[in-house]
Amino acid sequence: MDSQKTKYKIAVIAGDGTGPEVVREGLKVLEAAGKKFNFKYETIKYDFGGERYLKTGEILPESALKELEKMSVIYLGAVGHPDVKPGILEKGLLLKLRFSLDQYINLRPVKLYNVDFCPLKDKKESDVDFVVVRENSEGLYKGMGEFQKKGTKDEVAIQISHNTRKGVERCIRYAFEFTRKRNKAKKLTLCGKTNVLTYAWDLWERTFYEVAKEYTDIKTDYAHVDATCMWMVKNPEWFDVIVTDNMFGDIITDLGAMVQGGMGIAAGGNINPEGVSMFEPIGGSAPKYTGKNVINPLAAICAVSMLLEEIGESKAAKAVEDSVIKVVKTKLKSLSAGKMGYSTPEVGDLVAKNL
Repeated sequence: MDSQKTKYKIAVIAGDGTGPEVVREGLKVLEAAGKKFNFKYETIKYDFGGERYLKTGEILPESALKELEKMSVIYLGAVGHPDVKPGILEKGLLLKLRFSLDQYINLRPVKLYNVDFCPLKDKKESDVDFVVVRENSEGLYKGMGEFQKKGTKDEVAIQISHNTRKGVERCIRYAFEFTRKRNKAKKLTLCGKTNVLTYAWDLWERTFYEVAKEYTDIKTDYAHVDATCMWMVKNPEWFDVIVTDNMFGDIITDLGAMVQGGMGIAAGGNINPEGVSMFEPIGGSAPKYTGKNVINPLAAICAVSMLLEEIGESKAAKAVEDSVIKVVKTKLKSLSAGKMGYSTPEVGDLVAKNL
């Protein structure tokens, strides 16, 4: 790829709460990486989030969705506003983007950068280094279901986990390909609940082992989701890549974030391998810290590293991650908001300078 001629169009949705603060630092590091590695890009900013919704009643207009389909990538700050009922922005913005742009993979690296910040006893940095591949477009999050006899004592609430062979297989194939490309332990673990959720997980398990026949270089194993949580705490070194469904993936990646030192360092990608992907810190909008300049921007900066990898700027991606590692190892007192020893902009400056 000739970086000098390449011009990436990066949509920026800073979002709610501390989102704009951490995105500002992510863009600072992106600018430094662009100068060092000589690639050109432009950012197109969108004001979607709680403030816009409260003023206009609008969350994500169709016209904007059509614009976003033409972008190279999307950089998202955070979604969630204290004055907006929970679920409205998450469903109307975050889930709508994921579903409309068919971002069917949620990718979550879980990597420990400094052993001092790990809550687990006697674990080395090399013990916590795995990736969760979460199916991102089906399952319980599809929003299918109904109420029966709502508001009565006989009320029934039905929530459907909707899984298709196509949806399950493309996620599993992505996970196998990712495990091969990652080239570490070359082991892929299916995380599910085959003993109880017999319909959905029968489909997942059958598909997993059928696809596995095409990847003889990859070791495979299976763990129930409850056992996965247990081993992530007791023996995280057992994992290389984990593939799972939408809900289980949502749960175990938050546990993964704690194992790697906290939400302040946890980044994720919503990926359409054939289309437009979106990268974000996974910690949410943290409204109580808004405007105080104490929030940790490293998760948003790590999201920039993932974003660069996805658009093909691998050297820049690695440099950003290496710079984050150096800052985490040598500068910060903590990864928690207000306890880092530096302000939000100062942490962004440290990473940018280390490049």
